[in-house]
Amino acid sequence: MEVYGLHIPKVVRLLPTNLPAIEANEWRIDNLLDLQDGSIGILDYESDYKEEDKSKYLNYMSRVYRKMVKDGMGDKDIRMLVIYTADIRPESVKTNITKTGFSMNIETAFLSELDSGEIRSRLTDKILKGEFLSDQELMELIILPLTYQTNEKKQEMIKESINLAKQVKDEKQSTFLVAGIVVFSDKIIDADTKSKAKEWMKMTQIGRMFEQEKQDAVNLERAKAIVDKIESVSTIYGDSIDEVCRKMNVSKFEYDAAKAILSNMDNRLVIA
Repeated sequence: MEVYGLHIPKVVRLLPTNLPAIEANEWRIDNLLDLQDGSIGILDYESDYKEEDKSKYLNYMSRVYRKMVKDGMGDKDIRMLVIYTADIRPESVKTNITKTGFSMNIETAFLSELDSGEIRSRLTDKILKGEFLSDQELMELIILPLTYQTNEKKQEMIKESINLAKQVKDEKQSTFLVAGIVVFSDKIIDADTKSKAKEWMKMTQIGRMFEQEKQDAVNLERAKAIVDKIESVSTIYGDSIDEVCRKMNVSKFEYDAAKAILSNMDNRLVIA
């Protein structure tokens, strides 16, 4: 969140957003965060500013408070957090509302405040050099398309950012980036780009599966050697598997694990 300009305590975990409904046509909460200081953060993303959205935020907070009271946590603080895309400037947003019966303060972040060109140039240079990206840099690249104005420019940058993410040397970082860009741009990404990104992630998984197959082959040989040795001795001398394992200084856990590998391989052969 620091990357986007939201200075809040560290996020400990994501909380479920299936809160009790008050009305049939209620809005769905984007994210509910458990924060390190014990407070709860309601996080929303906006590409437009409407004064009436504050009624939506009040609705969110009411539902969260209702759930907290029900669970015996009514003393927790609640934060309303809103991240605005580059289309919205800070001066056009009113962050609080005060009435006789209630008041609300919104903590905001504006992607228009980020230096799109600098982020784009710095991360492109680092990725092309094959360097590892920090957590902050990962989040910068994920949000980069939304730091540009107009839908056309956003679409262009979504494609460029995904292509750049695919070139990241670390496979875990690369997959995380592509998935993150797709999720964060979900409301605006075109169907074709989204489909191609998901297909690429599937192919990456297939690549990992091939590597796993190689390791499986090695594990299979080891497992077969352990099981054959234990069971042949058990058959010849009439000792139980537990006794043979003890005499041969092989843990029963190791034998069971080897047996499971062989059983799993047999099941895969039957399915094939």
